[in-house]
Amino acid sequence: MNSPASRAEELLQRPLNQPPPLTGYNLFLSDPTLTEAVRRYGAEWAVESIAELGRILGSDPAQRWGFEANENPPVLHTHDRSGNRRDEVVFHPAWHNLMQLSIQHQLHSLPWLARREGAQVARASLLMIAAQNEAGHTCPISMTFSGIAALQAEPDLLRQWQQKILSPTYDPSFAPAVEKNGLLLGMGMTEKQGGSDARANITRAERIGSSREYLITGHKWFCSAPMCDAFLVLAQAEKGLSCFFLPRWTPTGEKNNFFIQRLKDKMGNRSNASSEVEFQNAWAHLVGEEGRGIATIIEMVNHTRLDCAVAAAALMRQALAQAVHHCSYRKAFGKRLIEQPLMRNVLADLALESEAATLLAMRLAAAFDARESSESERAFARIATAISKFWLCKRSPMHVGEALECLGGNGYVEESVMPRLYREAPLYSIWEGSGNVICLDILRALLREPSAVEALVQEFQSVQKSANFPLLNKFLQAVESQLVAVGKNASNAEAGARRLAEDLALALQASLMVRYAPEANASLFIRSRLREDRGSTFGTLPQQADLAPILDRIALPLSGEKSA
Repeated sequence: MNSPASRAEELLQRPLNQPPPLTGYNLFLSDPTLTEAVRRYGAEWAVESIAELGRILGSDPAQRWGFEANENPPVLHTHDRSGNRRDEVVFHPAWHNLMQLSIQHQLHSLPWLARREGAQVARASLLMIAAQNEAGHTCPISMTFSGIAALQAEPDLLRQWQQKILSPTYDPSFAPAVEKNGLLLGMGMTEKQGGSDARANITRAERIGSSREYLITGHKWFCSAPMCDAFLVLAQAEKGLSCFFLPRWTPTGEKNNFFIQRLKDKMGNRSNASSEVEFQNAWAHLVGEEGRGIATIIEMVNHTRLDCAVAAAALMRQALAQAVHHCSYRKAFGKRLIEQPLMRNVLADLALESEAATLLAMRLAAAFDARESSESERAFARIATAISKFWLCKRSPMHVGEALECLGGNGYVEESVMPRLYREAPLYSIWEGSGNVICLDILRALLREPSAVEALVQEFQSVQKSANFPLLNKFLQAVESQLVAVGKNASNAEAGARRLAEDLALALQASLMVRYAPEANASLFIRSRLREDRGSTFGTLPQQADLAPILDRIALPLSGEKSA
């Protein structure tokens, strides 16, 4: 028999009551809400490809890429050893592995290449699982995807560039476009004196002769992903603020006058480079009409807002997965944490929030799919993009923070993925319009576009008058009354815009839960979110609620199990 001393020594040599890492599972196939949405919205043709990416991203090597890319952030080289301007950002190999994987799976291009039913949903699903593994690299992926939407306003320019932009080849070399096999797009809108107020921009654009070529002089306070091959930027031209296509290399193969001043030292999103840049007579091509820069670049903004909503839902899903996995192994007071009543309440509440977030993000992607053929879906996409972006990006930091707490101290150390998720979560509420900007956009759409109001009401009416959900019926009626009141008293609507945005988001999520979630989940979501006396924190679900079906639906493999 071992002596007490040898027993103590044995305990010191091996960890006890410590969950194994969550690895070796399929991020897509383990998420029933996401897999059901892909099939519901006509993207079943993409299931095999999405599942393959889900398998890779759940593997230990791909998870290490995420850690390595954040532990070794990009480095800016402004000059070479001879003092010449270099303006190049160098990344860790893990970053390039992640970029190559996403581009091979067409996260940057799928809807523009596969013009078929469900293409936006398929691509949003790919983005959702990629962002769960490492969200930083999805910034240039998102901007490349979104930039194509803005370039539709300039068909000749689009034809010249689109083959290489849509290429499944990742080419990180710093070289003229003609020498590369694949190209990436970035964006520069905000300036230090204006921020979200783009009309305050002072960067100038001077036409060269009578062509659509211009020389740009000025700066951008935030230029996302400065290693990209070309950027959509805003600058003041003779007729006002205009949109321009500004490549890193001029058409003659010379390095453009695009100078990176510094990289931002960000709280999160550390694998990705964000920068301050200056232009000194940089060559650029006008996109769309001069003086209509906001109207032109808004298509890019709308698509990146879709991605912000999807990424926010992705962080919630991964945070939930980590919390449930930890609590399925960790024991306290004689039972596993997932068996403890209060922890079960917290986990189930987090699960409901994640499910509703995924449903809303995928419904929005489906509207992007249908908006070319349906006026009502176009109107719905217009208003639901802003609503989803506001709400999901606000809920994500709260959700991730609560999930982190489920892991206790283990969730607060960098070996866990949770600190990275937590730092990333506030970002999406800031990118492409902070909360107030988005709420004002919601008001603008409701006041100026009657079709947007009609689209929302139509969405709500699809579940109204259900005998099983009287609380939802009452809530939807109140929301519709708010929409009417906004139209009658527009001058006083701004101060209450956040509450309106919140109610609209909850109404959309609740209606989607009724249609597509298990009835028990939908009922509990409504009871916990729509009551006036609802709890203010996660873990305040009704005491007598049956939580087992909600927790069972998370469908994570236990250690040693490998999903296909």
